[in-house]
Amino acid sequence: MGLASAGVMALRTNGQEASLFAELSAAQSGITFVHESAISDQRYLPETMGPGAAFLDYDNDGWMDIYLVNSGPSDFWKPTKPVRNALYKNNRDGTFTDVTIQAGVAGGIFGMGVAVGDYDNDGWPDIFVSGYSGCLLYRNNRDGTFQDVTAKAGLSNTNWTTSAVWFDYDGDGKLDLFVCSFVNYAPGHRSGCGSNKLGKSYYCIPKVFEGTTSLLYHNNGDGTFTEVSKGTPIGKAVGKGLGVVATDVNNDGRMDLFVANDTVQNYLYINRGPGPHGWKWEEIALAAEVGYSENGKARSGMGVDSADLTNDGWEDLFVANVDQEMFSVYANNKDETFHDLAAFEGVAQATRLLSGWGLKYFDYDNDGRMDLILANGHPDDMIGEYTLQVKWKEPLLLFHQNEDGKLHNVSQQAGPAFAGFFNARGLAVGDYLNNGAVDVLVCVNGGAPLLLKNKAAGGNNWLGLKLEGVDCNRDAVGAKVFWTAGAQKRSRLKTSGGSYLSSHDPRMVLGIGKAAAVDEVEIHWPAPSKRVERLTGLPVNRYIHVLEGKGFRPISAQG
Repeated sequence: MGLASAGVMALRTNGQEASLFAELSAAQSGITFVHESAISDQRYLPETMGPGAAFLDYDNDGWMDIYLVNSGPSDFWKPTKPVRNALYKNNRDGTFTDVTIQAGVAGGIFGMGVAVGDYDNDGWPDIFVSGYSGCLLYRNNRDGTFQDVTAKAGLSNTNWTTSAVWFDYDGDGKLDLFVCSFVNYAPGHRSGCGSNKLGKSYYCIPKVFEGTTSLLYHNNGDGTFTEVSKGTPIGKAVGKGLGVVATDVNNDGRMDLFVANDTVQNYLYINRGPGPHGWKWEEIALAAEVGYSENGKARSGMGVDSADLTNDGWEDLFVANVDQEMFSVYANNKDETFHDLAAFEGVAQATRLLSGWGLKYFDYDNDGRMDLILANGHPDDMIGEYTLQVKWKEPLLLFHQNEDGKLHNVSQQAGPAFAGFFNARGLAVGDYLNNGAVDVLVCVNGGAPLLLKNKAAGGNNWLGLKLEGVDCNRDAVGAKVFWTAGAQKRSRLKTSGGSYLSSHDPRMVLGIGKAAAVDEVEIHWPAPSKRVERLTGLPVNRYIHVLEGKGFRPISAQG
């Protein structure tokens, strides 16, 4: 089947080809943020690792706003001018306005990533910011402002934290928090890498740094959290965590964790439920064949994601690595093991010379099949000076899943941004125009972010879901949705996290291709209710608000 019949050929307007995504300039979007990497001659490792970003509706007006993380003061850098994070309010016309100061979310740490979740179940999204030697928790005050409750919540720590994820691991209806911890980079543990071929300090692969243990916090339901990872496989696994996704790999209704580690094995924590001595986790990455490469070597895992790529009802995984290591497309064998399809899919060949960070499985053209986007960039800014094959700034990649079930590289049709080269890091997806076409935000280390407007979904129909839990967690993380349109039935799990340092639009957009109607949507709500709800008589090409156990109502175009 050719690309045009598969729905991936560039759009045509008045006989002219148009790209799948259009990059918006700062003048067009109003987003003037520029990330400060704090690059120095000493090449301190945190300088090259950030930043991340989030799509969130902080003011509950029905439109996706944007939060961008910046660096800040640290033990190795004292800014000579103010450096802050940025919150941009969606003006509902394709532009954004900076409201950071009035919202009270400027940061103040050497920031890395962001995770958004309604941890207090009040219907308003809260913001967790990770960073070097600290983190922040901003509670939404429900009036356009936030309060720093980090210490009060019991989340203060001095670890170098990276990606984080909100999810309800014990099914009590409250979001818990998992935080990736990277290496021990305290001044007394900052062993040098030596010099590169140019005789200069450089951002080396962190083999020389000590690993740390990631952190799992239980939500106590009173605004505080308790670390519960000590003594568990999570607390015993020394790693160098960079990416995490909460997903259900064995379809038992409990959320598991897949963690990408840099230069040590990845971890797959299976949630075994309550036991006689507390909640039981089992780390099975080695047995599941997702811990190491196919030749048994640890790789530099950075970005991760999970989705039902093959539409068989089981969650598949993805992990991105540095150049020469290949990225992995892990297909679920339905028995808590996986096999790598990267070579079969063409992803291995396309990424051999690239280093991957932010990424996402998503259906960019609403044909009902999962596609893939990758943001890349080498961590060493001098790599191009002593090797011809690998570059510091690298291209974005876009893959479309055709009717043959394979991922096809369509980057050449994706638009001018995909012909450029970037030092990309975090990546978030979200529908900021409320038109059902999921857009992309790419973070650039030491540069301005890329806002990519989706122009590829206009020819297909869709249904958008804003799920709201009542007995389960308000964000409905862990809900499984089945939808039928025409003769096709598909499923999607509401995962949490994924990508790198970033957080996505919490709504689900269900693509139905050329089908004129959605016949039925079946929602399996997570614990504690585990309610199954079937919806019919659904509208097309608009969002609906689904309240657990109460049916749905269409959402107006104004949100």
